[in-house]
Amino acid sequence: MAHEDYHALIRFGLGRKGNEALPTDPQAWLARQLDGPDPVLAMPGASGVDGLIALQAQRDMVKTVRAESDGKVKRPEENPVRDLFRAEQAAYVQNLLHTELPFRERLVSFWFNHFTVSLKRGECYPTIYPYIREAIRPHVTGHFTDMVLAVMRHPSMIMYLDNQQSFGPDSFLGKRQRKGINENLARECMELHTITPASGYTQADVTSFANILTGWSIELKENPIGFRYRKFAHQPGEHVVMGQTFPEGEEGGIQALTWLSQHRSTYHNLATKLVRHFVADQPPPAAISRIERVLIDTRGDLKAATLELIRLPEAWTPLAKLRTPQDYVIAVLRAADLPQTDKSPDVPGILAGLGQPLLAAPLPNGWADTASDWTGSEAMLRRVDWAYGYSGRLANADAAAFGIASLGPLLSNATLDQIRLAGSRRDAMTMLLTSPEFQRR
Repeated sequence: MAHEDYHALIRFGLGRKGNEALPTDPQAWLARQLDGPDPVLAMPGASGVDGLIALQAQRDMVKTVRAESDGKVKRPEENPVRDLFRAEQAAYVQNLLHTELPFRERLVSFWFNHFTVSLKRGECYPTIYPYIREAIRPHVTGHFTDMVLAVMRHPSMIMYLDNQQSFGPDSFLGKRQRKGINENLARECMELHTITPASGYTQADVTSFANILTGWSIELKENPIGFRYRKFAHQPGEHVVMGQTFPEGEEGGIQALTWLSQHRSTYHNLATKLVRHFVADQPPPAAISRIERVLIDTRGDLKAATLELIRLPEAWTPLAKLRTPQDYVIAVLRAADLPQTDKSPDVPGILAGLGQPLLAAPLPNGWADTASDWTGSEAMLRRVDWAYGYSGRLANADAAAFGIASLGPLLSNATLDQIRLAGSRRDAMTMLLTSPEFQRR
C-alpha cells in the first residue's frame, strides 16, 4: 500500500514523534530496530535483587514501627519500595515517549502483556520494572524458550502467582509444615503462556506440572537474594505431563518448560497473538500459518518470526486496530513532543482514568487486544474528555498542520474539513485527537 512510512510509524510503532524524519524504507527501518541488544539494558536501573531488598527493608520497617507503637498501625516515614518504584516508573514512561526504537518498545509491551505480572499484587511494585528489564527485554529478539525460563525464574512472576507458597505434599517441608502445592504458576503457564487448552491437556497434567515446579521460590534475606530452588520443598519422584516424563529436581522443571515452550500448540498460540496484535482483531489464517511455520522451523526464534511479521501483506493493509488507552495516550504525547517540565502530563494517572492503569492488568491474561473490549460508550467518552483537556495545552497549535504531521496522508479530507470548520483551535484539536484516524493503529 502507499504511505508505508506513516503506516510503519503507527501500526508497528508508537506514532510519529513531532516532526521526526520519516523512514525512507519502512520495512528496513523496522528490521534495524531488531538488531543488537536493547539499548535500555545499558541504562542505569534497579535489578530484581534491588527490588527484593527494598521489599524486605519495607517489611522490616513496618514491623519495627508496629513494635514501637504498641501494635498501632503506623506507616514508616521511609518507603524504599515507593522510592524505587517511582524512579523506575518515571524512566519507563520517558522511554516510551522519547524512544527512537518504537517498534522494539511495542514488542516489549506485547511480550510483557503475554507474560503479565500486575501491580494489582502489591509485592510486585519493587520488582515489576526489573522484571521487564531482566526477563522480557533481553529476549524479544531471542528464543522463546529463553524468555520462558527467565520469566518463570523471576521473583516478580513467582510472587505474582504464589509459587513461593507451593510445597510438594511429600516433600520435607510439605510434611513438616502441612502445606501442599499451589497450581497458579503451572496453570497460567500452560493456559496462557504456552500450549493453551486447545492442546488437550487435563487437570491432572496441571497438577503434575505444579508438582514439577515446587521448590521454584525466592530468597529475601540470605545471599544470594533472588530466585532460589528449594529442594526440600520439591515433590520427589518423576512426573508425567501430557505423556512426557520429567525427572525430579530443578532440572525436571527446566526440561518441562523447554518442552512446553517448543510445543506446536505454543507456536500456534504465539503466532495467533502476534498477528492479532499487529494486524487485525480477527487474525487472517494465512498470516497465522506463516508466522507459525517460522516459529516451528526455527524452534521459537522470535526475531525471525518478527521479521516475517513485517513482511506479511496483511500487515500493510489500511489501519483497523483500535489503539488501547496506553497506545492512544503515548501516540498523542509523542505527536505533541512537548519539552518535559514539572507540569508534564501524569501518564500513569491519565491511563488509570482511561481504564488501563499502567502495568496493572486485572488478571493474569493481561489487557485485551481487540476493539470490542475498549469501545464502550463510557470508555470512549473518557477519551474525548481527556483529549479536550489536553487540547488546552496545545491551544496555539494548528490542528490541521498537527494532524498532517502526525498522520500524513492517512488523515482523511473529511476529517480535515471538519477540523477547519471548528469554532476554536481547542475544538479543532479535540476533533483531530478523537478522529477515527487518530484512534487507529
